[in-house]
Amino acid sequence: MTIAFRSRPQQISAVDSRRVNPPQVRPRSLIPYVVMGTLFGIILVKSEVVSWYRIQEMFRFESFHMYGVLGSAFFTAFISLQVLKRVKLNSRTGEPIALPPKALGRGYRYWIGGSIFGIGWALSGACPGPLFALVGSGITVYLMTAITALLGTWTYGYFRPVLPH
Repeated sequence: MTIAFRSRPQQISAVDSRRVNPPQVRPRSLIPYVVMGTLFGIILVKSEVVSWYRIQEMFRFESFHMYGVLGSAFFTAFISLQVLKRVKLNSRTGEPIALPPKALGRGYRYWIGGSIFGIGWALSGACPGPLFALVGSGITVYLMTAITALLGTWTYGYFRPVLPH
């Protein structure tokens, strides 16, 4: 089976050229990230954040567990971003770490995308982030969910140039 990619001639800005030609990364330099990701996955499994039952409890408003975890994650991200803004750190490649301002407009892309994400999360019982942690912990039924999440990501990447951004 062959998958044909459409080629579209388009202008590439200086920012986009870094995405087209990313800096070369040696596999050995990724080892700390793999270790941290593995430890993070273990923490997610042990804290039951990836548990189907905990996720269903959250969507049924039967337990505070997941709301507490998500709220503390939000608070930690907020504090971390404020520190990054004030300290003005650079990435591994030397580029400044900055978040571009979001153009909300009418917000269609946010509420439509958020709705698709939430429906998928509720139907599958799993957030896309820890899918591989679930598979790695032996819940192999989530392998199909991981495959379809990757397929959805590929589909978005394929249609991204023609979608309104």
